[in-house]
Amino acid sequence: MRLLVLGGSHFVGRSVVEAALGRGWEVTVFNRGRQAPVPGVRALVGDRTASGGLDALAEGEWDAVVDTWSGAPSAVLDAARLLRGRAGRYVYVSSCSVYAWAPPAGYAEDAPLVEGAAADAGQTDYARNKRGGELAAVEAFGADDSLLVRAGLILGPYENIGRLPWWLTRIARGGPVLAPGPRDLPVQFVDTRDLAAWTLGAVEQGASGPYNLVSPRGHATMGGLLDACVEATGGAAELRWTDPDVVLGAGIEPWTQLPVWVPPDSELHDALHGVDVSRAVRTGLDCRPVAETVADTWAWLRGIGGLAPTRPDRPTVGLDPAVEAKVLEAAGGESATTA
Repeated sequence: MRLLVLGGSHFVGRSVVEAALGRGWEVTVFNRGRQAPVPGVRALVGDRTASGGLDALAEGEWDAVVDTWSGAPSAVLDAARLLRGRAGRYVYVSSCSVYAWAPPAGYAEDAPLVEGAAADAGQTDYARNKRGGELAAVEAFGADDSLLVRAGLILGPYENIGRLPWWLTRIARGGPVLAPGPRDLPVQFVDTRDLAAWTLGAVEQGASGPYNLVSPRGHATMGGLLDACVEATGGAAELRWTDPDVVLGAGIEPWTQLPVWVPPDSELHDALHGVDVSRAVRTGLDCRPVAETVADTWAWLRGIGGLAPTRPDRPTVGLDPAVEAKVLEAAGGESATTA
């Protein structure tokens, strides 16, 4: 297989590159050349947002293209039009954010989508950028030759959003840790390597259309995730499980200040951790154990000096230590729970 990855230096793109090389595929990457390419790839340099920035892609043929772009949809449209007829399939890594708010728990690929997105649009908001990117891929390659990977929460090595790295770093510091309850709260995420493996398998199968891509419901809980963080970092921390009402009453923002967590029985939980992925499971989605994702992310984080890269276009995540200490002190064990 000949694969072209638009990007290929960070997080999901890099995971796709490594997975493809592991399968013996011939891999070309196209990006701005700011990072050293993964050994074994052919590297093309260009800036898809600049005039003439796609010139390096003017020649060449590939069996598939994987595009992880999350900016202006017009950039996806320009690339896809240029590659039409010279690539067999266009894979666009999209997001569950393309669904109209608020999707009910158990929503599948036929749920209503956000309105106002366009294939030729400039930069808008994240949901419409991703939906516009989907429209661009389908417009250029057609429904039968485009694959839309609607990812949920993505964790694992190379993460440049900061969610799991923040939890690992916080827990590694030790001491009492504000753990937002309930402990058995279901959460859904997909390891970036499992996303990559499924995507390449779907290409081999000739899959097309949209697929929700995140772990099946029941695969993980907040307790399992944080317990794995304690285990991976050496067990010096004490998780103080705290009632959701206490957390919210302190003005703490779910998802951003306490990454991954959102309160139970909320629209946020339905949207972020209530996704139906049965279509992806039927086509080979296999998610590794939570402990493996956590341990491997910790090993990667330590290997790069403990400071994870972060994307400048995403908000900072994590809770201020002073706020955490204040909430733990106020809870005083009465509103905290170990269950």
